[in-house]
Amino acid sequence: MTSELDGMDIQLLLPELVLMLGLAAIIIIPNLGDAKFRIPLTSLRIPVMIGGTRFPATRDPRLPNWMTLATLSAALLASTMALLDPPSSGQVGSALEVDQFSSLLTNLFICVLILCAASATQRLPSDPNAPAPSEGDDEETESSKTAALYDNRRQADFHILLLTLGLGMSLMAKSTHLFMLFVCLELASLSSYVLVGFHKESKEGGEAGTKYFIVGSVASAVGIYGMSLLYLWNGDLSVAGLSQSWQSMETLDPLAAAGVGMMLVAFGFKVGAAPFHLAIPDAYSGTSSMVAGVLATASKAMGFVALFRLLLTIAMPASGAAFWYCTLAVISVITMTWGNLAALSSDNPKRVFAYSSVAHAGYMLAAVSAIGSGMADPSAQELIVMAVIFHLCVLVLFKMGPFMVLSSIEREGSSHSVSGLNGLASRDPLLAASMFVFMLSLAGVPPFSGFLSKLLMINGIVTVSAGTGGASTIISWALSVNPVFWLAVAVVLNSALSMFYYLRMGMVMFFEPNEDGESSPASPMVRALIISMAFLSLAFGIGPPSEWLLGLAEDAAAALLS
Repeated sequence: MTSELDGMDIQLLLPELVLMLGLAAIIIIPNLGDAKFRIPLTSLRIPVMIGGTRFPATRDPRLPNWMTLATLSAALLASTMALLDPPSSGQVGSALEVDQFSSLLTNLFICVLILCAASATQRLPSDPNAPAPSEGDDEETESSKTAALYDNRRQADFHILLLTLGLGMSLMAKSTHLFMLFVCLELASLSSYVLVGFHKESKEGGEAGTKYFIVGSVASAVGIYGMSLLYLWNGDLSVAGLSQSWQSMETLDPLAAAGVGMMLVAFGFKVGAAPFHLAIPDAYSGTSSMVAGVLATASKAMGFVALFRLLLTIAMPASGAAFWYCTLAVISVITMTWGNLAALSSDNPKRVFAYSSVAHAGYMLAAVSAIGSGMADPSAQELIVMAVIFHLCVLVLFKMGPFMVLSSIEREGSSHSVSGLNGLASRDPLLAASMFVFMLSLAGVPPFSGFLSKLLMINGIVTVSAGTGGASTIISWALSVNPVFWLAVAVVLNSALSMFYYLRMGMVMFFEPNEDGESSPASPMVRALIISMAFLSLAFGIGPPSEWLLGLAEDAAAALLS
């Protein structure tokens, strides 16, 4: 019985086991060499393989990237199998559970990391034939050769961090215990802090990593303190135990309320909600574009998974609106408005997308706060959760895509100003068209997937407030309608406001003169991925692909709320 149970656990955690094996392989294999150990008092030498002169195959700087892509692809296959053929019993011990919600989010995380690893071949290139600097080199040539050797040396470090980040995110999505959830969250967070400051040779990289680490550490400390208050209140940190105790409360316990409120601070930082977002623009602009894309998609989804566990599973009010849901509604409006207004005044495209990411966090928080209004019936709750999950999935396409375009022009320093996109249409029309598709999808223009996801969230919010407001005049109706309705209005107005800075990027790509040569800035593989993502941004907005993904999101929402 025990062996069968162990076998089932291995099957359920197969994606994480694949990631762990890949992580161990990237640590060991690139260090294999011809080192030998001499037995004392003899002349016999035994090969130990670790150290010495590395073998030609193991010292190839491209090897860590190949191994990472192979590991992530195998993990994605295992996770997809669990998603399409969900287990009848997905419980692993008392802290992990594999269901369609966790499997879908695991797929999302791994897909983002595959795109990041693919972009790394261009932003962090490896050259097995890179020459060493010589005495006759001028300063520029010597600097270029040194940078190439430096990039070769840190290939394994970067990809180890990527796999560690994926392992933390994947286990966090499966966590059903707050302690396990926070440990996995911090595993992923610590990896992301290092990735943000990975290019420490630049002034911006070191500053971005330091700010992101300090603010993130403070937010995590507040969240852990809140978790300790919940433990003092309940004596049990399992999600099921906390939910049962919460539902049995006749009046709100101040200790429980303080614990949940403090954990909201930590998760608010992860999703980029105001006022916890202040380090995010600096982090996005200082780090490489491929890492910024991971923060804007996978890291944001990880934060919303934690919010779902806390607010929808543990602290869902039995009746009436809890105070932090009202607070969450106010925060959501401030977040989306602040993000869009700040993006309008920025000339750095990475900062523009950072503030855009903040605005999108506000849209999703508005939907989550509508669930907590006390007016949402189970069908409306499932509709809203499905819309948010769908938005997180398609966000990978039209938010990671622009960052991959920026990553293509980053080594020349062109990603720090909108002018770096000048004339992109004349250099690569397909790449510019793809970027324009991403902009339209981010703005919520039909028929792209960004429009469908926003429409679903707005529809869910309006459904919650349906039947309110029956006065004869506009003013009296506006005063009588339920406040939840105005969250949908705020989403619509902010989406219209965002059109200005999204279309500005389209304008410079197509109407400004080209100053950077005639060749495409993207490598063939990255270029093909970007074009494919633009096509999928349209496909998931209309037709059968959107219905298929909506079905997966609906099943994930049902699994979360069950």
